Amino acid sequence: MTRITPRIILLIASLLAGANAVAIEEPEYEVLQTTGDVEIRRYAPYIVAEATVDGDDADRSAFRLLAGYIFGKNDSGTKMAMTAPVETRGNDYAFVMERKYSMETLPTPQDERIQLRTKPARIVAVRRFAGRWTESNFARHREALLEDLANLGIEVTGEPELARYNGPLTPWFLRRNEFIVPVNWH
Repeated sequence: MTRITPRIILLIASLLAGANAVAIEEPEYEVLQTTGDVEIRRYAPYIVAEATVDGDDADRSAFRLLAGYIFGKNDSGTKMAMTAPVETRGNDYAFVMERKYSMETLPTPQDERIQLRTKPARIVAVRRFAGRWTESNFARHREALLEDLANLGIEVTGEPELARYNGPLTPWFLRRNEFIVPVNWH
């Protein structure tokens, strides 16, 4: 008889959690065109809580800081739902806020490093990929997106940002990651 180890239980739980992750709220968008590995999307405006964090452990520190805000470290003690994706651009990290909130109804963060802002409607190019959260994996997909856009003759109008949709316990091969870059689209 095979013994079920804690690792097997964790793997099964992660697989089930990955399947349920699609129920997490994401920003609204419309797909305008798909060409190869590039998807052109039009995003509606949405609100983010963001912070700039430096250092060797910036990912973890930023996540803890922003998670603290949505889990009640705000002026009213309001607990909010986790959303996706977690966005990263350089040292700037952002959590997407639930659509039920407006800038007027979101609680004020207790930590002054957290800023609330509305991301305007925008058109972007997106490359989706799975895999480990390593700088080499990110660099490969970021460069592939930019190369694809150059080959398609699509003008990039801003810096790429990384969007991560799953938690760290999701197996690497099930993770949904995207590079998103603003483009000039007619």
